[in-house]
Amino acid sequence: MKGLIDYTLHLADDALILGHRDSEWCGHGPVLEQDIAITNIALDLIGQARNFYQYAAQLINESKRSEGSNVSPKRGDLEGATEDTLAYLRERHEFKNCLLTEQSNGDWAKTVLRQFFFSVYQYFLYQELQNSEDIQLSAIAEKSLKEVTYHLRWSSEWVIRLGDGSEESCQRMMNAIDELWKYTGELFEVTSYELEAASENVGIDPSSLKPKWEKKVKEIFTEATLPYPENVFQETGGKEGKHSQNLVHILAELQYIQRAYPHSVW
Repeated sequence: MKGLIDYTLHLADDALILGHRDSEWCGHGPVLEQDIAITNIALDLIGQARNFYQYAAQLINESKRSEGSNVSPKRGDLEGATEDTLAYLRERHEFKNCLLTEQSNGDWAKTVLRQFFFSVYQYFLYQELQNSEDIQLSAIAEKSLKEVTYHLRWSSEWVIRLGDGSEESCQRMMNAIDELWKYTGELFEVTSYELEAASENVGIDPSSLKPKWEKKVKEIFTEATLPYPENVFQETGGKEGKHSQNLVHILAELQYIQRAYPHSVW
């Protein structure tokens, strides 16, 4: 069950951290319509995270009951795991999100490119995850795919608009590619918990998604008149809990209230 728990937490962490990053644009978007759009995308991602965290908490509590564990509970786990304890009381090294999701917003070009890269990945991931033998994961994927389809269309349109726009907008997209491409390889790096989940037909081997991802990205980059990078060194480690200082700053803000005022509720 540990593999399934870790896999579910990975899916939740990816959605939460990117959702939090997107939410930082609320009130700061370039125009009102896009301010609302990026905020709604953030809400979609955080909603996905909640569904995954709720299921992960259920699995954790079931596992502990079945083991009859007498181990002293960790902070925030006095009454069992919940979506809140998993989001607010885990340490940096316990998070399993990809490094791409925690990268800083930068300018609008960097934000939409980060969203595009991840939305392409999520789109094909959720398509496959709908066929999971785990009913809960399948249901979450089916619901989330409807949202991600919009995320992909929205971000694709912006990549094309900026890439094939003015000289300045194109240069900003080029700069964004330079900053973010090195984090895309980790999306398809297979961890032990992903391999275990895939072997049990409940999860997806991310390496199987790479050809589809590359084809879609090349298609959009061609329309946007942007070059497709080759042979770029890839940064990895996020899925195994090895994160940048970016996540430190995110968690300091995200977890502040719950850590300063334990057991706070809305």
